[in-house]
Amino acid sequence: MILSGAEDIAVVGEAADGSEVPAAVAAHRPDVVLMDIRMPRVDGLTATESLRGRAGAPEVIVLTTFDADEFVLRALRAGASGFLLKDTPPVEILHAVRRVAGGEAALSPTVTRQLIAHVAAPDPGGTRRRALTALEQLSERERDVALLLGQGRSNAEISAELFMSVATVKAHVSRLLVKLDLNNRVQVALLVHDAGKA
Repeated sequence: MILSGAEDIAVVGEAADGSEVPAAVAAHRPDVVLMDIRMPRVDGLTATESLRGRAGAPEVIVLTTFDADEFVLRALRAGASGFLLKDTPPVEILHAVRRVAGGEAALSPTVTRQLIAHVAAPDPGGTRRRALTALEQLSERERDVALLLGQGRSNAEISAELFMSVATVKAHVSRLLVKLDLNNRVQVALLVHDAGKA
């Protein structure tokens, strides 16, 4: 109901279970999938991982009543561009869908706080070292863009800060996604945070 009421958003399909998601996406080719974590047979996190692993996959926003760290991190590492709690006001859900469709990220404030806490936690598994090594693959300009993505900056904000066109920013983002073998800017931000650079 929330999505159908917006003039600029069209609901093209629905799935009752994560196992139905691939067929629904193939049939309707949406730009954004709003994915519930809790589904009967195949949960939304598994469906997100499967979906985002395919070429040309739509963006995914995970919607849930749970804000547990393991769900948030698994969803974002799987390639979700957003993570919202079900108590998010309807107008903010619409805003999130628009942002994600435009290539931005959308995280609820609670999730943002959790990510900050995660980044501040000790790193016994060497995540920081691996993230720093990954960032070293980038050119200096790509690294500048990646660091600003890690701060949650939009393409327009990066453009203004680095004195380059928005089209050039988008080109840098595309190149660094390929070099880092990542799906979206949220994963870049996680990498930057893991490296301790944000």
